[in-house]
Amino acid sequence: MAVIELAPKNRRFSGYLRTATALSLVLVCGLALSGCATKKPRAHASLSQSQQLQPGSAEMQKALAYWGNAYAKDEKNPHAVLNYAAALRMDGQGQQAEAILRRGVIADSSNTVIAASYGKVLAENGKLQEALNVIDNTFDPAKPNWKMLSAKAAILDQLGETKQARLVYNQALKISPNEPSVLNNLGMSYLLAGDLTNAETALRTAMDSGRAGSQVRQNLALTLGLQGRFDEALRVAQADIDPRQAAENVRYLKAMLGNA
Repeated sequence: MAVIELAPKNRRFSGYLRTATALSLVLVCGLALSGCATKKPRAHASLSQSQQLQPGSAEMQKALAYWGNAYAKDEKNPHAVLNYAAALRMDGQGQQAEAILRRGVIADSSNTVIAASYGKVLAENGKLQEALNVIDNTFDPAKPNWKMLSAKAAILDQLGETKQARLVYNQALKISPNEPSVLNNLGMSYLLAGDLTNAETALRTAMDSGRAGSQVRQNLALTLGLQGRFDEALRVAQADIDPRQAAENVRYLKAMLGNA
């Protein structure tokens, strides 16, 4: 296992890396908020895991209005609960999303999808131990759910329980092999620990699944850049974002690592 130690001159970057990695774990965890709400009303599609609407945009406002109205008509409708909460989260209204999901859990304590989503948004809002308790209380070992396991692992990682988190990630992967969202969080777990070799392996496996989104690709680019493979990192990053922005990201990374 190749483990790197960040040099003293890079302590500033070490703090940046820990913050970026934690945010990435929360992001992928949060993107799954509406992932199980695949059924949809005819008039409007459910918010998908990969869909990221810009706060304040016209489309964001339409989504908030649509799902807000759907929720107002039937506060116990799980699709309305999940999608309205997801829209609120995308708009930066995490506390409101938490409140909607809390009511959903109270209304239907047997709905594991809503409970898992509630745990995820609690984690996004920094309530890690509470989030872990919600998921543990909902999880049924007789019917293991990889999404709940992945969410639990991400929370454990943020609590510093790295060894336990890795075990739970692997449990999730046994249920859903090569699931890109799980592999992404596993890769970022290794990255946070400075284990770039295993981080790259996990992220490349996620990419090879053909189902990975932009977040996975950008995390892979970061991992490559941390290994000094800046040209390769640039090529990976440019597949999803503007070439100028990708180049600027790589320049920033070089500067943080003292390679400018």
